[in-house]
Amino acid sequence: MKRFIEGADRTQAALFPERLDDYVEDDNPVRAIDAFVDVLDLLALGFSGVVPEATGRPGYHPGVLLKIYLYGYLNQIQSSRRLERECGRNVELIWLTGRLKPDFKTIADFRKDNGPALRKVCRQFVALCREMHLLDDTSVAIDGSKFKAVNAKAQNYTREKLRKRFKEIDASIERYLSELDRADTLQARMGTAVHEEKVNGLSDKIAWLKKEAAILKAVEGQMDQKGADQISTTDPDSRSMAITSRHPRLIGYNVQSAVDTKHHLIVAHEVTNVGSDRHQLSQMANQARDALGTETVDVVADKGYYKGEEIVACEDDGITVTLPKPATSNAKAQGRFDRQDFTYDAEQDIYVCPAGQRLTRRMTSQENGKVLHRYWTSVCGACPVKSHCTPAKERRLSRWEREDILERVQRRLEDNPTKMSLRRETVEHPFGTIKAWRGATHFKMKTLKHVATEMALHVLAYNMKRVIAILGVPGLIEALQALLASYAATLQRLARWAPQAPLDKDCPQIDPRTLHSAS
Repeated sequence: MKRFIEGADRTQAALFPERLDDYVEDDNPVRAIDAFVDVLDLLALGFSGVVPEATGRPGYHPGVLLKIYLYGYLNQIQSSRRLERECGRNVELIWLTGRLKPDFKTIADFRKDNGPALRKVCRQFVALCREMHLLDDTSVAIDGSKFKAVNAKAQNYTREKLRKRFKEIDASIERYLSELDRADTLQARMGTAVHEEKVNGLSDKIAWLKKEAAILKAVEGQMDQKGADQISTTDPDSRSMAITSRHPRLIGYNVQSAVDTKHHLIVAHEVTNVGSDRHQLSQMANQARDALGTETVDVVADKGYYKGEEIVACEDDGITVTLPKPATSNAKAQGRFDRQDFTYDAEQDIYVCPAGQRLTRRMTSQENGKVLHRYWTSVCGACPVKSHCTPAKERRLSRWEREDILERVQRRLEDNPTKMSLRRETVEHPFGTIKAWRGATHFKMKTLKHVATEMALHVLAYNMKRVIAILGVPGLIEALQALLASYAATLQRLARWAPQAPLDKDCPQIDPRTLHSAS
């Protein structure tokens, strides 16, 4: 093979690098994983196995298993069996673990048994990003996205689906029974022998249908017991959800996220099995504010989050919300005046219609815990543009007593229409990236609590990759080391403040690596 770069002879003895460290470059992301895990106080975070048992076979340190999972989710390897294989052949993982090779069951059990601790690690990394001044502490964008669960559509049942299937089973059984009666009649009248295989086949079909009906009855009983409208047999916490009006429904979970507008880092996330986003706004906004460590925050969301009570709850908490109001009336589509065509005068507490008439407050009522004021005028019958306004006797408007907050939100959007473009550019990128990493597959784990753990690992891997792209591996490691040094200095200052204080063995000792969680 002349004139080509030649490889080494496989049969020739070779001298490999003397140190395992020589296999991994200084800017390799595995060094950032190693540095981050070493900063964590795994015992305070709640990981099991941090303190080894005095007897029995030694186990793997949870830090090693955490490094394996961080590496796996950063490199699109989420399967425990694939991670086991990679630990034996992947040079980066060999360096990261120190040539350790846990079996797949040990790796899988670590993820299953340490769910709360893994979710805390995700939040811990966000806290580190905050201290490294990587987050915009003034504004976030909120959005939700549907992720597939380990549950096929055929294993998801609703009451309507059960009703239709029971009807189909009854009709099929009745048809098969009629065929058996017909066969018996022909044999009795004409002496024609019916093929035995056909009779047995019909009997088997009837038995199979009765068995299916019994299974569906049990499923219906579970729904009655839980008071649920639907149930999934493979993953009981997953639900059927609509993606868009043009796409079919999927069986999965609705993942909420709040993303900062500076570097597109996910500051807060939540996994729910509720398909709608309308009840998630205040919860996610408060989580984002707490993660950023600020008193207030500017939140932008799409119209799927529009719900008056949620918006008011955010405003009461000091959170500024910007989102569009969805069109819920068909008046404009039918060529009539829309509610927006009526002007509200706050000083006089009246509405002015497009024809210039005054709609005054006539009554007040309470519906679903909301105080509503009703406005109308008695001159609608003689109005020349009534046909363009309402087919009823008069046009009536309802106003919630806290409608002024919703109007402020609308004015805020009108004053800054680019907010929605900012939301799209900010929050849709993380979801797209995570789904690309996962491929067109579903979650690996079942039930809400385990899926939340898996999603926390996805979010942690995404955030770490973003920070590496911003700071670089050496920059991230340097920042982590600087934070550790700062915490150590803080501990020394605390010691100097009370040099005469006796050490109490029952008093919990302060770990410098945990100080940032209380700062």
